[in-house]
Parts: sequence; structure tokens; C-alpha cells
Amino acid sequence: MAYQPKKRKITAEINVVPYIDVMLVLLIIFMVTAPFVSQGVDVDLPKTQTAETVADMNPDSNTPPIIVEVDKDGHLGVSINNAEMAHGLSLDELVARVKAELAANPKTLVMVGGDGRTPYSNIVETLDALSHAGVGSVGLMTDPLDKPGN
Repeated sequence: MAYQPKKRKITAEINVVPYIDVMLVLLIIFMVTAPFVSQGVDVDLPKTQTAETVADMNPDSNTPPIIVEVDKDGHLGVSINNAEMAHGLSLDELVARVKAELAANPKTLVMVGGDGRTPYSNIVETLDALSHAGVGSVGLMTDPLDKPGN
């Protein structure tokens, strides 16, 4: 009888260990860089010489202001308690968030910042919606004007 080798079935396997290593490295890179990515609405505030700071406006309050921003395209954003700017909100969502925060902390200042290139109608529309929501006083945000010689 002649020797007949056993027929082996060929199997194709992919070694996934290198792929897992690459994915873990990418995960670490994203986790390290995520805090450095700034999120929010990019607003180029108009400049003025008579700007006051929030501390000057409400010196006896330790509560950070509610910041509402309108970018040059009319997109809305809000930051409550110095949290990251939540952007891409509708006017109704923005008003609901501001009303909820004011219900919890009625002495909180509301500041509206509009990009210098924002159509005035977008700012007025936002101010009107906040007024109808019961916000009694709204501050307008500006950047200080550079003084000559600085």
C-alpha cells in the first residue's frame, strides 16, 4: 500500500491583533486631543470703548452669566454655568434652556453676543424671543477697543 498524505483543508485567517493595536492607539490619540478642540459658535464681537465686565455689572453674584451667541450665519448657541457652548440650537430650544436656568437661578445675568457681521435682525429676533420668555434684562457682549499706544 502506498502512502497517501491526508488532504488538508486550507484556511484563510486574518490576524486581528495588529488592527486592535492600531485602534487602541487611535483611541488614545483622540482622547488626548479632544479637550483641545474648541467647540462653540465662532463670534467676532464688535468693539467698544465703554465695555463693562460681568463682575462690574453684578458684583454681588457668584453665578456665571448665561451666554447666548449668534454667529454671522444666524446660528444660535448657549453656554450655561461656564459649560461648553451648545450650538446649532433653534430659537425655541434656546429660550427653553434659558428659561429653565432662570427658574433655578433667577439672579443670573443673560448676555447676548452677536458676531459683528451678523445681520441686526438676527440679534433683535433673539432679544425679542428672550423678552417674550420673561427675561427682564439682557446685556450685549462686546470686546474692548484697543487703546492707542498698546
